[in-house]
Amino acid sequence: MRACPFALILSLAAGLALAQAPPAPRVPQAPSTPQAPSAPQAASAPAAPVDESLPPAEEQAKAALDKSPRHGEWVDVPMAAGGPKLRTWIVYPERKTKAPVVIVLQEIFGLTDWIRAVADQLAEDGFIAVAPDLLSGRGPNGGGTESVASRDEVVALVRGLTPEEVDTRLDAVRAYAVKIPAATGKVGTVGFCWGGGRSFGYAVHQAALGAAVVYYGTGPEDLASLARVKAPVLGLYGGDDARVNATIQPVAAEMKKLGKPYETEIYDGAGHGFLRAQSGRDGANQRATQKAWPRTLAFLRKQLQ
Repeated sequence: MRACPFALILSLAAGLALAQAPPAPRVPQAPSTPQAPSAPQAASAPAAPVDESLPPAEEQAKAALDKSPRHGEWVDVPMAAGGPKLRTWIVYPERKTKAPVVIVLQEIFGLTDWIRAVADQLAEDGFIAVAPDLLSGRGPNGGGTESVASRDEVVALVRGLTPEEVDTRLDAVRAYAVKIPAATGKVGTVGFCWGGGRSFGYAVHQAALGAAVVYYGTGPEDLASLARVKAPVLGLYGGDDARVNATIQPVAAEMKKLGKPYETEIYDGAGHGFLRAQSGRDGANQRATQKAWPRTLAFLRKQLQ
């Protein structure tokens, strides 16, 4: 049957219209979630690389303690005049012969994992390391650092310790340390921040001290008291620590006048607390640590041999 001419014309017209019609606008699709790019480095400095010949940085301290093969133990050191016993962390080196003792003096933040890790590193380097909690008995319910709720409260309690109280407590620790069967009887100190100042102060107080290392701690204000120092002193400081460094020159001049050994080294660009905050100051703290720790060991070995 032949198609109707009129229907054929309509069909052709419709086809022509479709061919000439503009394409339908494309409906935009919701953009897919792009793959997250690698996160850029945070503004704060990356963690310092682990160098097992150095004490760990603060953020690495707990892990270093957990994997240490050395024997560490808590002891309660009695004070000569009675009172609270001093909760003390002791770490022993792995060696055949007897070892000298180094008393590790806490920062103003109390006896932390970081201080215990420094003690562990000293034991790795051949010393018996003894780290007392100088807040023992001063915390809630007669506790020490571990009993205090916040770092700010620890700082307040440490600030409340008088130099005389600290020296008395260190005398008790030293008396305990010289009687350790594996010890040679020679004792030195190393202190950090607040403890650095107390390390120097203990050298003024204790004539039998063999050596004192001061990490970024202030020197004694009473320059006349330096006449009582018998131990050689090593001071290690960050270059960007004006508050502490302002005390170096007067002490150094008086020690030189008295003929007493006081070695100092200032590390350019490093800040206060560089041994703990090794990732800080754009690498300057790490560089300071890499220089300061070997110098500390050489000094202690020479003075306590």
